Amino acid sequence: MKVWGLTGSIGMGKSTAARAFQRLGVPVFDADAAVHALQARGGRAVRPIARAFPGTERDGATDREALRRAVLGQPEALKRLERIIHPLVRDEQARFLKRWRGRGTRIVVLDIPLLFETRRDLREFDRILVVSAPAAVQRRRVLLRPGMTKARLDAILARQMPDAEKRRRADVVIPTGLSRHHAQARVRRLVHAAVRQEAREMRDA
Repeated sequence: MKVWGLTGSIGMGKSTAARAFQRLGVPVFDADAAVHALQARGGRAVRPIARAFPGTERDGATDREALRRAVLGQPEALKRLERIIHPLVRDEQARFLKRWRGRGTRIVVLDIPLLFETRRDLREFDRILVVSAPAAVQRRRVLLRPGMTKARLDAILARQMPDAEKRRRADVVIPTGLSRHHAQARVRRLVHAAVRQEAREMRDA
């Protein structure tokens, strides 16, 4: 089974690319969704986060806005939070991989926003895919989100590796600044090429 890592900075169109993979039948592990589930009512991260950051639990779930205030602009607090969250997300990822490997799936995608920033072992992946768009497009997209401000966006970008460096490290760049159709076509070509390559390898074996 081929494991592809999908990443990209905020507002670059990663969700669009992930949905394109899913429409083609490729299973996608969404690391952000896993974090939300872990912090939802009864989630495994709720109690550890509440112990580390008092006042961040409400009705059995993590108050995400209170947690954001507790770590924003505080690198040590953010590292403390990451030490709680990251191992739990990796557990969820391992279950995802085991499930789809057992079904004989050809390709899976791990959608990990901070793949480079968290210093993941890139040997875990057969291919690294980076979604990218011009900076002006990125900022426009993000500032349209409810509650987003320029200051908050700048703080988020300060934590993320520059887009140019991500593109340099990528095996494949998926441009999303032209149109959604263009990005979807790029994803479709990637998947079809991988399937054809696997067929050739099996024929030649």
